[in-house]
Amino acid sequence: MLPTGGPSPARTCGAVLVAAVLLQSVFVAVTYIYFTNELKQLRDTYSRSGTACLTGEELGDLIQNVDVVESKDRVADPCWQVKWHLGKLIKKMMSRILQENMSAITGDRTQALPHRDEPPQGPMLRIAAHLTGSSKRSSASPHNYLSHRGIGQKIHSWESSRRGHSFLYNVELWNGELVVPQTGFYYIYSQTYFRFRENENEDSGLLERIRNPKQLVQYIYKLTNYPDPILLMKSARTSCWSKKAEYGLYSIYQGGVFQLKREDRIFVSVSNSDIIDMDKEASFFGAFMIG
Repeated sequence: MLPTGGPSPARTCGAVLVAAVLLQSVFVAVTYIYFTNELKQLRDTYSRSGTACLTGEELGDLIQNVDVVESKDRVADPCWQVKWHLGKLIKKMMSRILQENMSAITGDRTQALPHRDEPPQGPMLRIAAHLTGSSKRSSASPHNYLSHRGIGQKIHSWESSRRGHSFLYNVELWNGELVVPQTGFYYIYSQTYFRFRENENEDSGLLERIRNPKQLVQYIYKLTNYPDPILLMKSARTSCWSKKAEYGLYSIYQGGVFQLKREDRIFVSVSNSDIIDMDKEASFFGAFMIG
């Protein structure tokens, strides 16, 4: 027989337990939704704050004044610290790029400068020579042409001692040739003096040959390892002496800058050595280094 009256205690206890579980679930769900929403708002806030920290208008000023000491409150600001480190990094990179560009420009300018094939080693010597005509009548005889395959008759007799105006300074004279002691650029010059003076004792055939119109030519040659001499300069005049003239005078001068190498030799030759006048003030030959 079933008992009469209210619900049994077991049913009452089960209902209370179910209600408690439901209330707890609702509370947990509400709490989760609340904190999730709060966290999302905080994340959006910090994200916008961080972006504003890096894109603020004062970032450019901070880079320019990155070495200026700020107040303690400013230093403690996380946003300022991010900007400060970023400014340091940007300034360092800009400085490195500037140095690399300057080095590249300097290197290009150095490579663009002209250079010589054989730059002189050590300090540059003071090199100069001035040879004057010798009183000896020694230019080559009319038929003594160059042993090398050059043109003209080489002048052998130059005065190289310090008599008068002649001198040799760090240069050697050998067989009428100046020997170059050092590679460089040289100014080379020469003047030769042609004089015709009638002499009653001269052979009439020689006088007639001299009086006939002819070219008076001066050559300046360079000797190198190449077997043939190299012509550097030449200058010429045409003579036409009158039969009534007792004498005739002509002078030829020329000069120029040339690059010479060590052990090169330079010399002067003429077309008519029989009428060359080796007066020391009128006939001369020289060179000096200019760089």
